[in-house]
Amino acid sequence: MRIAILGAGYAGVTLARRLESTLPGDVDLVVVEASETHLVKHEVHRVIRRPAVADAIRVPLSALFDRATVRIDRVTGLDPDGRAVHLAAGDDLSYDYVAVCLGSVTADYGIPGVAEHGQPLTSVDDALGIRHEFLSAAGVGDEAGSEATGDAGPPGSVDVVVGGAGLSGVQTAGELVALAREEGVDADVTLLEQLPHVAPNFPENFRRAARKELESTGVTVSTDTTVERATADAVETNRETFGADVFVWTGGITGTGAMGGDRPLVYDDLRLDDHAFVVGDAARAVDADGEPVPASASAAIREARTVAANIRRLVDHDRGTGEGFRPRLDPYRFDVPGWIVTVGDGTVAQLGPEVVTGSPARAMKAAVGAGHLSSVGAVRNAVDLVESELWE
Repeated sequence: MRIAILGAGYAGVTLARRLESTLPGDVDLVVVEASETHLVKHEVHRVIRRPAVADAIRVPLSALFDRATVRIDRVTGLDPDGRAVHLAAGDDLSYDYVAVCLGSVTADYGIPGVAEHGQPLTSVDDALGIRHEFLSAAGVGDEAGSEATGDAGPPGSVDVVVGGAGLSGVQTAGELVALAREEGVDADVTLLEQLPHVAPNFPENFRRAARKELESTGVTVSTDTTVERATADAVETNRETFGADVFVWTGGITGTGAMGGDRPLVYDDLRLDDHAFVVGDAARAVDADGEPVPASASAAIREARTVAANIRRLVDHDRGTGEGFRPRLDPYRFDVPGWIVTVGDGTVAQLGPEVVTGSPARAMKAAVGAGHLSSVGAVRNAVDLVESELWE
């Protein structure tokens, strides 16, 4: 019997490690991932200002699993009828059960110029690219490895536009303001959001605190602002045109190419069919209370725990070691303790109904990233991340 896990992000790593400890030893467990590392993605914005953080937030897959086979390959498609995964290498991987944990990609919604000129932020390379673009526009040398640009002398001014004020956009804008301050660059950083609020999918008091932190840091926030077109040096909106030496696009997500650009709708058992689950950002999930599940690391990790328990039940049933009837699967119910967002050196955290800022919030943020790394056995990375969060 073979269980295939597609993707080694938050959901894939959590699920694979759970199954390693619960499935019988003769069940074949295969993890397919295009990269050789697991990325703590909610920390990737920090690489814009602190390139060395990349070492703490990437963990080799070879260090994460005890018995799962890791296959470094790109998933190109799924054949549910044939129970097979199509791989870029040209062959297929058969499965008895599969968990699709491929995450999502940045959506440009067909807005003219966004795909060509908008820099996404989904990887370490993206973060380093944003850093390089910013410092190059300012005529400042990049200690991350690129050569200095421009004439010697004071840095130039830079216009930055960040499209999309979800958590990723908020954090990116905050990092760029802080980077400008540290490098002595005169930068105008504008955060655009089509909806009336920053962090629009989050509770009202969290939204207010995030906007206040952004504005106190020096970010110009423009809500009710729809991006209509991007060019090499400007972003056109329904309100006005913003000059943009650097344009970062974090305006939404869509499915990966392997899923045909779709994020399929799944309900509280997270099943696509009797033999396939879709976990994390790869799906649009509705939980046991009928509520849509937000795309987030915390949701992906908790979904993976539910799916791990359900795959174990299904395997026991198929092998005749469980109860005689088809097992009832646990439903997933979205329930997280709170939310955290960083804005440069500031942090906003919500724990229950209370919003916290300052040093307590910063400590909570460090604990979240370190907690995940520790949970997957990357203790050294966890220590390095805490040190960078609290003492740099």
